[in-house]
Amino acid sequence: MIDDKPDSERVSALAPFRHGIFRAVWSASLVSNFGGLIQGVGAAWMMTTIANSSYQVALVQASTTLPIMLFALVAGAIADSFNRRKVMLIAQIFMLIVSVLLTVFTYLDLMTPWTLLAFAFLINCGTALYNPSWQASVGDMVPRAKLPAAVALNSLGFNLTRSVGPAIGGIIVAAAGAAAAFAANALSYVGLIIVLARWKPELPASTLPRETLGAAMGAGLRYVAMSPNIGKVLVRGAAFGFSAGAVLALLPLVARNVVKGDALTYGIMLGAFGIGAVGGALISVRLRQILSSEAMVRMAFAGFALCAFNAAVSDQAWQTSLGLLIGGACWVVALAHFNVTVQMSTPRWVVGRVLSVYQTATFGGIALGSWIWGVVADAHGAEFALIAAAVAMLAGGAIGLLLPLPQQAVLNLDPLNRFKEPHLALDLKLRSGPIAIMIEYIIREEDVPEFLATMAERGRIRRRDGARNWTLARDLENPAIWIEHYHTPTWLEYIRHNKRATHADAVVGERVRALHSGDEPPRVRRMIERPTTAGTAIVMPKGPIEH
Repeated sequence: MIDDKPDSERVSALAPFRHGIFRAVWSASLVSNFGGLIQGVGAAWMMTTIANSSYQVALVQASTTLPIMLFALVAGAIADSFNRRKVMLIAQIFMLIVSVLLTVFTYLDLMTPWTLLAFAFLINCGTALYNPSWQASVGDMVPRAKLPAAVALNSLGFNLTRSVGPAIGGIIVAAAGAAAAFAANALSYVGLIIVLARWKPELPASTLPRETLGAAMGAGLRYVAMSPNIGKVLVRGAAFGFSAGAVLALLPLVARNVVKGDALTYGIMLGAFGIGAVGGALISVRLRQILSSEAMVRMAFAGFALCAFNAAVSDQAWQTSLGLLIGGACWVVALAHFNVTVQMSTPRWVVGRVLSVYQTATFGGIALGSWIWGVVADAHGAEFALIAAAVAMLAGGAIGLLLPLPQQAVLNLDPLNRFKEPHLALDLKLRSGPIAIMIEYIIREEDVPEFLATMAERGRIRRRDGARNWTLARDLENPAIWIEHYHTPTWLEYIRHNKRATHADAVVGERVRALHSGDEPPRVRRMIERPTTAGTAIVMPKGPIEH
């Protein structure tokens, strides 16, 4: 099940392009990203001309990441509960409409700092809705073995546009104004909308009713809470976003005040960051083969700290741009690795929600950092804020001493599909419940330590997949008998719980069954709980019991 050098990491970096839909969406996304970067340059530079403080300039970066922090979990639940293609299509159309309005407001000279921030916030609400469905859909476009390469290619595509898009954005803003940049972004959505409208993915039909949005969000949070390795990724992603976001948030001020440049200078510096990011995307698959996860991430923290320090002390655009090459590479190496780790550690049924929690942590860190570093820059200058951020980056790398990332591994997280609904004497409905489950094992005394260790992992998996009040008990009169006991709220949730099992989970179940010494398999009892009232006779039901 676990391979230190898995096949997924030996796949050609260009292998996902053999799949037509990935190729089409990737190409259309290239154009859309290009427009988004032009819009970003227009918004950031426009803010430097209409704002009165560094704080408001830094808030442009915060407004692009705050929606992802606020709405990513809802978007992730939507991605796992609804047709992802349709969700992506709705998000793109919404962003097109807002971008058109932004263009009109700017052309009519109606823009104020807070209006600009509001439009940036709305556009990125669309991004927040789009991203979990898009990232989760990559697994619908390519086989799991090609997923790391596909994620790297997505990073490569975005950063190819980042290498030239900001410079072109700077030229457009300098020559024709911010309204022209915003209009270019509005046009860039059209191609991706057409591709998504024509895509007809073949997805397995669900045999169960759709979860409510609240239940789906709860299941996603529970999965993350019961997955320690994913928790480590969240902490490191938040730390990286908080510290590294300072460079992008304060770069307009660096271009204007430190190196005494204009909109074109800012665009060129962002382009340097993008070129570095392209390099990072190209080498990330190779780095995954030769370095441990922790070594890669520490290297990214250290490299970005160097980038921030260089931006603080340099007064030459070319020197700052050289540092941004390093920063761009480290940005992609870290974030792409976090993304791949999350996707490769998560089954399809919950991948959108887990990715959304990861995005909430990382982009929440960027949004918080953008605000804090903007406040610091307002009080002490951009140079001081960047040096402080560099120190924070080194501290973020040191977190690995306490919370090292897990070693690279590939688990078979495809559905196990072994569960078959048992024959029931009662005519239960899907909403009937609560359901109590008891499983009886017979364990030899010499196997008890191994049994306890294995059941600890089994309990974590049970709770992660929706079991409640999981316990393990030992019979006082016959110590060889052990009872595993847990609840689900309804019969439907019991079925969901069992259908969430993966091949990787089955390894734990097989170890437990191997320790069972009875002549028959472990006995499973499924019962429905029913309330009682004092003084009321207990009558066995003839029909379904529903609560």
